[in-house]
Amino acid sequence: MSRPTGIPLSVLDVVPVFEGGSATQALRDTVALAPRVEELGYLRYWVAEHHSTPSLATSAPGILAGRLAAATTTLRVGSGGVLLPNHAPLVVAEQFGTLEALHPGRVDLGLGRAPGTDPHTARALRRAPEGGADDFAGQVAELNGYFAPGDPASPITAVPAADGRPDLWLLGSSPASAELAASLGLPYAFAHQINPHATTYALDRYRQSFRPSAYLDRPRTLISALVTVADSDRAAREVAAPYLLGKIQMRTVRRFDAFPSARSAAAYTYAEPELQFLEELAERQLIGAPDTVRDKLAELVARTGADELMALTVVPDQADRLRSFELLAHAAQEVRPGSAEGVSARL
Repeated sequence: MSRPTGIPLSVLDVVPVFEGGSATQALRDTVALAPRVEELGYLRYWVAEHHSTPSLATSAPGILAGRLAAATTTLRVGSGGVLLPNHAPLVVAEQFGTLEALHPGRVDLGLGRAPGTDPHTARALRRAPEGGADDFAGQVAELNGYFAPGDPASPITAVPAADGRPDLWLLGSSPASAELAASLGLPYAFAHQINPHATTYALDRYRQSFRPSAYLDRPRTLISALVTVADSDRAAREVAAPYLLGKIQMRTVRRFDAFPSARSAAAYTYAEPELQFLEELAERQLIGAPDTVRDKLAELVARTGADELMALTVVPDQADRLRSFELLAHAAQEVRPGSAEGVSARL
């Protein structure tokens, strides 16, 4: 069932593990969810990369993307993203070239530069001593080169990458990543859930600096944001509470085995600074009743000119999660994609 016209919607999944659950069940829930959002007309389903993080079961995005592709028929699947400095570009090209060969025209390769983990695990991933991200642009260029017809002078061929190229996206949460995406002529995905203060400026810089490439002739953007939709604003905040409490714990404990359960979140007594943190976080994201989220989304798209919204919905109950995606699909029908020309006019 295709979704009525409106801004294109997609899903970003970190495969969250909640108290009382397991990584195995979280992965199975993700595979079960993908065909349901496909029925709702969502465009793509990306999975993140994290390591040594028991609350996030997304250590192997390439493998999971392949399983999601097998469970669906039209949904684009991919990474949001592969953290390229953790990997040899050749290996990534081989993996995603294989995915593209098996599911042609349905694979996205989103690329990020963060470690996605703590420094000890980053070293175990064989990153360079300084984090391995200084030559990120060179790594992206090397990776992209493997998807082109082979150079007769090169002793290396990424099989079967040269047979088909997935859509490459650059991911980021800063103006620097936006300018890199623009210089390479790649589409750009901005993590509004990480750095909402920089969203508008980063997308403006991307459009101002964009250079057409063989793969993209004009700027193309999406915004990922924290999204939780329920029947009322209060209900949405209650559904989102376990993840929001988890964000507080990330800031204090730094590491925990799982996100709190709904019961633990309901029983928790928040200090005043914590309440202020939650209020500021929720205000900048898309949490609320359908009308509230529609209005917030319309304002965000008008301000940033985003072409697509990617929803990060982190809630413990699978039914609540699917319900949020259903309500979002209806709420977004009246919101049109951003216009690069319209945004440029106000720069």
